[in-house]
Amino acid sequence: MSQKKTSKLEEILERKIFHDLQNHNIGFDTPNIKYFSETDFLIVLERVEQHGLGISGIEPWKDGKMHDVLTSEDFNKDSKDPSWYWEAFKQFQDKERGLLYAATYVV
Repeated sequence: MSQKKTSKLEEILERKIFHDLQNHNIGFDTPNIKYFSETDFLIVLERVEQHGLGISGIEPWKDGKMHDVLTSEDFNKDSKDPSWYWEAFKQFQDKERGLLYAATYVV
């Protein structure tokens, strides 16, 4: 991905998706990866869908370590199809509550 496209994505995410949400990355990963509580990640998913963005993968984390991962490919869906990321989030919640969530976003 080009630097220009990355910067544009980061700008969109900060302005339209992540505003007013608490990033729980306290140094256990690179600073540009945001980690959100279950409650805030629900808002992230709503905003991603509202703005027509996509998610190619979701990683729930526990105690500073990746706990699991699901991708749009696991559901045979396009990254911009919200049905896959809502189902993935539900599956994660059904397994365990109180995780932190990171995702890979797509414009």
